[in-house]
Amino acid sequence: MKNVGEVPQEELATGERSTRNRVARSILDHGPSTVTDLAGRLGLTPAAVRRHLDSLVAENVVEPREQRIYGARTRGRPAKAFALTDCGRDAFDQSYDTLAVDALRWIEQNAGGEAAVAAFARARIEAQAVAYREAVEAAAPEERTEALAKALSADGYAATARNAPVGEQLCQHHCPVAHVAEQYPQLCEAETEVFSRLLGTHVQRLATIAHGDEVCTTFIPKTTPPSGSASTAGRNPA
Repeated sequence: MKNVGEVPQEELATGERSTRNRVARSILDHGPSTVTDLAGRLGLTPAAVRRHLDSLVAENVVEPREQRIYGARTRGRPAKAFALTDCGRDAFDQSYDTLAVDALRWIEQNAGGEAAVAAFARARIEAQAVAYREAVEAAAPEERTEALAKALSADGYAATARNAPVGEQLCQHHCPVAHVAEQYPQLCEAETEVFSRLLGTHVQRLATIAHGDEVCTTFIPKTTPPSGSASTAGRNPA
């Protein structure tokens, strides 16, 4: 077995995220749960459970509640139970993912193949992009990536913008359609094309949550391409 120090940081981060998801899933399956409940079900130490719960509370996925006491009260303060928030429950509502995949599969098989799926993906993101375009056009040129990140965050993408060598990176820390995009990368490709048009430059998609990465990352170079050149919006990594 490897020592912790030998494990790559990205592997550790993935493991932490996976365990947090297990904690949240256990609460979804069993209802409001105490630290002791979760530790027993998941085979974790109470300290580890508390650490993951702290992260989930900070992300507004779970919230602490006073545990209901039935019958005679025992001494001491009642243990807090942790329950999913509406946001956390929405994140686990896989029935919508299944419905979306089924709908796209039907479109692919009965209404024009991959081209029809791509057309749907473009129409979907174009409808979303109305608000994004307003935010970007209202910002100064040097603040447009930040403005796009804020607009995306308002739609649930938890996006940030940061400086990078010779450009900027737009990072989306959550993707509401990640499970669907795993099977239909046209959703990612259409989104990248829209980012390119909104920001007025070619962009390159470096990573996607749908592809198994921790964050959807799009690179925006500082210099715009010469006028008249074709857009080279990056495709979802294969």
